[in-house]
Amino acid sequence: MRHVDFYVDTNIVLHIRRLDGAMRSKEGGPILFDDKRSFTIAIDTAEVGLTGLDLSVLLNDYVFGYKGSPLTHQHLRTEGDHIVLTGRLHKVITVNFEITGSLDVTRSGLIRIHPTKTKFLGLNGQKVMKLLGLSLEKLLDLKGATGATVRENDIFLDPAKILPPPSIEGRVVAVRVEGDQVVQLFGASQAHAREHALVPPDAQAPNYMYFKGGTLRFGRLLMLDAEMQIVDLDPNDVFRFDLTRYNAQLVAGYEHTLADGGLEVWMRDVDKLGAAGTTPAKPRLPLRGSR
Repeated sequence: MRHVDFYVDTNIVLHIRRLDGAMRSKEGGPILFDDKRSFTIAIDTAEVGLTGLDLSVLLNDYVFGYKGSPLTHQHLRTEGDHIVLTGRLHKVITVNFEITGSLDVTRSGLIRIHPTKTKFLGLNGQKVMKLLGLSLEKLLDLKGATGATVRENDIFLDPAKILPPPSIEGRVVAVRVEGDQVVQLFGASQAHAREHALVPPDAQAPNYMYFKGGTLRFGRLLMLDAEMQIVDLDPNDVFRFDLTRYNAQLVAGYEHTLADGGLEVWMRDVDKLGAAGTTPAKPRLPLRGSR
């Protein structure tokens, strides 16, 4: 994938700058586009961003979205090279909190939020906890959380568990704050990356998803030894793709059969489907028909 905003939820977008990997069926057989719970995206290398809004929804609805959660009404924003997390902490009484933290990655690939400043009800939380002999680990019971743990005063997030389907596999090797996004880098060895490198039929397309090999099923179409490149109808911005609404994106676009039986498909961005009076432009045919 190159320059794709991949919707894993209506309000959660993975801003994929680049991604190389494999899709694997959980039960064997073809990859079912129409059932995002049926497959896993195994990432070799990738650079993926999440905005503060994406992360806020993720924390509230998925990571801590369970009855009795000690953290609610969370809002995350970026500030310089740090993140700032606000919300409500429920422990005997409910208090408003604000945590400013740095980000790094553990050897096991977990994202660590290390608080550099903590406030409870506007007071210096670090001094209060030290005075009372407390830590976030003692204040937060995260047994019901999805992909989140706490040790002493650090919060750890597991990138493979905190997202809604489709599930992902992969090792995060670095994380950074860039603008309004938290950017994760997934890594593999350079030799492995070169061995699995793919060259799409339409190499000039700036925004696309390219699938090669295996069996794909979407709608009534079944592709054996698949080769399909999905290209953005509007190359002037990122390609916004939603698995739950891909059929409407497909209907609003075009497709072209390649000389080797593969497909190049032009899709409209999902957020442009409701644009009144718009007619898709005739697609540019790929420069190379087979390989």
